[in-house]
Amino acid sequence: MTDTTTVTATTAPTIPAPRAAVLDDAHIGDIKGALGTISLDDTTARHGLSAKLKTLLAIIGPGLIVMVGDNDAGAFATYGQAGQNYSTHLLWTLLLLIPVLYVNQEMVLRLGAVTGVGHARLILERFGKFWGAFSVIDLFLLNALTLVTEFIGITLAAGYLGLPKVASVVLAAAIIIASAFTGSFQRFERIAIALCAGSLLLIPIYFLVHPKTSQMAHDFLVPNMPGGAGELSTVMLLIIGIVGTTVAPWQLFFQQSYVIDKRITPRFMKYEKADLVIGIAVVVIGAAAMMGFTAVAFAGTDGVGQFTDAAGVAKGLADHAGKVAGVLFAIALLDASIIGAFAVSLSTAYAIGDVLGLKHSLHRGVGSAKGFYAVYAGLVGLAAVIVLIPGSPLGLLTEGVQTLAGVLLPSASVFLLLLCNDREVLGPWVNGPKTNAFTAAVVGVLVTLSVILTAAVLFPDISAGTILQIMAACGVIGVLAAGYSFTRRRTATKEDPVDRTGRDDWRMPPLETLTKPVMSTARKIGMGALRSYLLVAMILVIVKIVQVALSQ
Repeated sequence: MTDTTTVTATTAPTIPAPRAAVLDDAHIGDIKGALGTISLDDTTARHGLSAKLKTLLAIIGPGLIVMVGDNDAGAFATYGQAGQNYSTHLLWTLLLLIPVLYVNQEMVLRLGAVTGVGHARLILERFGKFWGAFSVIDLFLLNALTLVTEFIGITLAAGYLGLPKVASVVLAAAIIIASAFTGSFQRFERIAIALCAGSLLLIPIYFLVHPKTSQMAHDFLVPNMPGGAGELSTVMLLIIGIVGTTVAPWQLFFQQSYVIDKRITPRFMKYEKADLVIGIAVVVIGAAAMMGFTAVAFAGTDGVGQFTDAAGVAKGLADHAGKVAGVLFAIALLDASIIGAFAVSLSTAYAIGDVLGLKHSLHRGVGSAKGFYAVYAGLVGLAAVIVLIPGSPLGLLTEGVQTLAGVLLPSASVFLLLLCNDREVLGPWVNGPKTNAFTAAVVGVLVTLSVILTAAVLFPDISAGTILQIMAACGVIGVLAAGYSFTRRRTATKEDPVDRTGRDDWRMPPLETLTKPVMSTARKIGMGALRSYLLVAMILVIVKIVQVALSQ
C-alpha cells in the first residue's frame, strides 16, 4: 500500500484480463481508497492485526458511505416524525431491519466484487430489455425525487442556521458537483468519508438531551403499535416510510457500482463485509439516537403528534436542551443531505452509464466520461432548481419518497435474489439455502406491508383485527408458495452441488459468453403479478399522501 498504509505484493498472478466482464477499463487497477492504497498485483496474505487493520482501512468506504448516505434528509424527517409523534415506540423497527440491511447489501457487494458489472446492467442482460427498462426507469424517477428531498434538507438546515436559501442551495449544489468532478476516486472518497464523520454529531445531541436508556432498550427489543386502531393506517404508512428510508432501492445500485469503481475483488470480500457492518452500526445508532432525543424533546409538549419537518425538530431540541443542540442537529442535517445527494446522484449516473455503455468511473476525468458526469450534474442541478421554485410541494415530496421507496423495494429484492442464484453470474459465490430462505421471507414481509398499506388507503377506518387478518392471509399464501417451491426443487432434476473451492480468484466471464437464463412460465407470471400489484400500490400511496396533505 501507499498513502497511509503499505502492503507489498509478490506471489500468485492476477486473473487474465479476458476472463473479466468489467465494462470500463478504469475499473481495473490499484485500489485507491480514502485511507490507503492496495496494489493490483498485491496477493500477499495478511497476517497479524496490524496488516489486517491497514487492509481494512484501504477497503473501507462502500459499505460505510451507502449506509451513512441512507441516514439522509428523508431519514431525518422520518425518524424525527416517529420520535415526535410516537415517542420511542417504533424503535423495534430498526432492530428488525438490521439483518435485512446486511443480507441485501452483502448480496450486492458480492455481485459487484465477483462480476465487475453494475446492478442495472446485470438485470438488463439476464432478464431482458423489458425488465431492465423497468428497473432503470424506477430507479431514475425515485432517485430524482429523492435528490429533491436532499435539497429540501439543505434549505431547512440553512434556514434554521440563518443562512440565505438561494445561496445555500447553489453553494451546496456546486460542492456536490465539484467533489465528483476531480477525476480522482481517492479524492472523492476522502470527501465522502469526512462527511460520514460528520454524522457522528448526532451522538453529542443524544447526550445533551439524555433519553432514558432503559426505555430505549425496551422499545428497541419489544414491538409496539402506538396510536390504537384509529391511527393504524397512519402508523403503517410511517412504518413503511421507515422501511423505505432504511432499505432503499438506490442502495443496491450504488454499492454494487461503487465496489466495482473502487476495484475491489473477491479476495477482499471479508474486509468489505466488515466495512458494511461498520456502516450498519453507524446508521442504526444514528437512527435510534434521532428517535430517542426527538421523543424526549417533545414529550409533554403541544408538539406531540404535530410533526412538521426537520427544522421543527431542531427548534424543539433547542427549546428543550439549549441552542447548541438545535445548531448541532441542523449541521448534521446539512451534512446528511450532502452525502445523501452524493450517493443518490452517483447511483443513477452509474446505472445509466452501465446500461447505455457510457464510460462511468470516478477514476476518469470529465473529458473522458462526459455522459457519466452530465447525468450526475444534471440530476443535482434539476433538484436544486425544483427546490427553489416558489410553491413547490416540498413536504409532500419528502413524505412520499420514503413511502414509495418502501413500496418499490420488493421488486428490487426479487431481482437481487434471482441474480444471486444465477450460477453463470456468481459461480462459486451463489447464495446458500439459508440466505435464499431469509431473503424470500423478507420479500414476503415487504409485500405484506404493501398490501396492508393498500388496504389502509382503500379503507381508512380499517381495524386492527382486519390488519391481522391480512397478515395471516399473506402468511398462508407465503407458506403455500414456499411449499410449492420446495416441492418443485424435490421433484426437479438436481443440480450439481456448488463447488466453492478457489472462489477468491473466480470472476464472472464476459457477459456475451454466458448462457442466457430460461425463465419459467410460473416465474414470469409471478414477476408480472408482483410488478402490476406494486404499480397499483404505488398509485394508491400517492393518493393517500395527497389526501393527508390536503386535510392538514
